[in-house]
Amino acid sequence: MTTTLLSCAGRTVGRYSHLPAAQDGRPFLHPVTTLAGIPVTEARPADHIHHLGASVAVPDVAGHNFWGGRTFVRGQGPTELDNHGVQRHLGWKLRDPDGFVEELSWEAGGAELLREHRTVAVTPLSPTAWALDFSFSLTNRGSTGLSIGSPATNGRPGAGYGGFFWRAPKEPAPPVVFGAELDGEEAVHGSAAAWVALAGDGWTLVFAGATGETRRDPWFVRGQEYPGVGSSLAAVRRLTVAAGATLVRRVVTVVADGTLDRETADAYVRRVVTA
Repeated sequence: MTTTLLSCAGRTVGRYSHLPAAQDGRPFLHPVTTLAGIPVTEARPADHIHHLGASVAVPDVAGHNFWGGRTFVRGQGPTELDNHGVQRHLGWKLRDPDGFVEELSWEAGGAELLREHRTVAVTPLSPTAWALDFSFSLTNRGSTGLSIGSPATNGRPGAGYGGFFWRAPKEPAPPVVFGAELDGEEAVHGSAAAWVALAGDGWTLVFAGATGETRRDPWFVRGQEYPGVGSSLAAVRRLTVAAGATLVRRVVTVVADGTLDRETADAYVRRVVTA
């Protein structure tokens, strides 16, 4: 396991890890903390051992599982399949204390399906808040289109996860879920809101889509079962990446100490998305 530390205002706020190329899996950020040191990610929890902090995870790329765990098969349900892919670290274009630029290869069945260019940057916002700017571009290196799906597109309603995903810590009480104009998990889940937030015990995470395409992607939100937020690439219908084409997404996450109200969360989002 190779790790890279991320710093903000002289404090370590994140650890980024990637596995050796020979192992299945994906790079991920964990632990990520507030400036006061409160952990706001969780990795390999007992309820979903394939949840890895903050990462890019897709359950169906042309039938290959880059999420982990079982694969949802139409008419059959969650099924153990030998179809797991790996996001292989190829090298750094930039590697500084406040961010990095990385090249990765998405491989399955001995072939490269996608080449990823990933940029992660840390931005200080206040004495109690900072932002994690996470963007990724996926280029289809093959000669035919690649279809990206989800359990929802494969027959499981409401399970349109896949893309940027953040697993937060599970606490005795579920987090408060709210958005720019909506309140509660049921209302926020599946919406294409400008931003969504989870507020836990002494911390708040605010997730904002930072490009036009990202803002059109529905949010996948869990609070009661477990705390997690993702930006869905294929929430309702499959998404095809044409041969030679590139898919680009960018999510900026505000990591704050304390409980933010809607006005403060919105003010932070306006700063980080327009920066």
